[in-house]
Amino acid sequence: MSDGVVHIIDDDEAIRDSLGFLLRVNRIPFRLFSSPLEFLEASPPNGGCILTDVRMPEMNGVEMVRRLKARGERAPVIVMTGHADVPLAIEAMKAGVVDFIEKPFDEAQLLAAITAALEQGKAQRNQDGAVAETRKRLAALSPREREVLQGLIEGHANKVIAFDLGISPRTVEIHRANLMSKMQARSLSELVRMALSVGEGGSPGV
Repeated sequence: MSDGVVHIIDDDEAIRDSLGFLLRVNRIPFRLFSSPLEFLEASPPNGGCILTDVRMPEMNGVEMVRRLKARGERAPVIVMTGHADVPLAIEAMKAGVVDFIEKPFDEAQLLAAITAALEQGKAQRNQDGAVAETRKRLAALSPREREVLQGLIEGHANKVIAFDLGISPRTVEIHRANLMSKMQARSLSELVRMALSVGEGGSPGV
């Protein structure tokens, strides 16, 4: 029913147990943590999503999100908050949290938020995998192929690329065909899009 694990972080044991029961009956895998520090020390892998209380004794949810981002972890985070903590929840949103749920929460609303976060996490993992594969293919290109690719990214015709590189248009065509094959691109637009997705050609990338 789900794709990924929900990491539940709350210092209130009764709330942890209640959330665990809710996810269990809905067949959603989960792990329980009593504090952000316990969660951070466990270093769970990227994937799934995080459901955390926003105000806890050792560290609040905002600081935990900032630490996760600093470590490069990108699992979507949902925070749970009491009415008085809404400003803190909004601060958490600005830090990168995808949603916040006010206590006492509606079960249907919470499950909907978790489902959306799990889907977002799955999409992010797929995107990360595609970017990693594109970088691997780029690394296999020869220096000349990368130069031709740069010309294509800049929108230059084969003749212009040939002139800039001091080679024949026919040689550019051969390099271009090799590029398409090595990058497994079905069209020029797909080739350019793949290169731009990882920052090739001056784009900020992913």
